[in-house]
Order: sequence, then C-alpha cells, then structure tokens
Amino acid sequence: MPKTVEQTVTLPAPAEKLFEMYLSPKKHAAITGGPVSISSKEGSRFRAFDGMISGKMLLVVPKYMIVQSWRGSHWKKEDIDSILILTFRPEGDAGRIDLVHVNVADSDYEGVKEGWEKYYWKPWRGYLLGEAKKSAKRAA
Repeated sequence: MPKTVEQTVTLPAPAEKLFEMYLSPKKHAAITGGPVSISSKEGSRFRAFDGMISGKMLLVVPKYMIVQSWRGSHWKKEDIDSILILTFRPEGDAGRIDLVHVNVADSDYEGVKEGWEKYYWKPWRGYLLGEAKKSAKRAA
C-alpha cells in the first residue's frame, strides 16, 4: 500500500527565494548536482537526477505552493505516480518548507524518505551557506 512522507525543514533563506530556487533549472541543478528540467508552467514536465525522477507540474501558487506528480524510473509499472506538495512559509529570516509526498511506492518509501534529506535538504543548506560566505567575502 503506498505511503506518505511528511517533513518540515527550515533553510537559511527567505521562503520566496527558496520557492524561486526550486523552480529555477539552473539553481535546482546547482543544489542537487545534476541537470534539472523544470518550469512553473502547470502541465509542464520535469526531470531530475538524470531522469531518475520525472513527473508533471500540477499546480503552482506563486511564492507559496508547488504540487507535482512524481515517478521514480525504477518503480514498477503498476505503481501509481506519487504526488508531491511543497509549501513555502517565512520563519524569521529563514524559510520553512513543509513537504507532503503521498502515494510513495512501498518499494521506495525508505529511499524517498531518506532521500529528501540526503539529496535536497542537506545540499540545499550547503549551497545557501556557500552563497552567504561568497557574499560576506564580496562585502569585506
């Protein structure tokens, strides 16, 4: 039976910037370390991690919410697409992302659950901290 992953992460950047970064092919790729095809246009296709993940943009509420269908390339044919919901909210000077990832294939649940931290939250945090260091050097 498909499962649901729920996570909340706070990253050192305004929520609006995090939203824009996720939808930017260049920034998204810089965060994840591989080519990304993504757009804010509803109905458009996206791909990440050399096609390991693909899907469609279902809904975009500017600066606040992204809803995508997701599918792992290694999922079984009979596995249904999962749905990813990301909401972006301010939290002081930082931004909070609430993630709900529903209908994750049983066979990939642990990988997806752990993958968000390993492939998104940790590298994204590192990217933002690197940006902050570069800005501080330029200001000095």
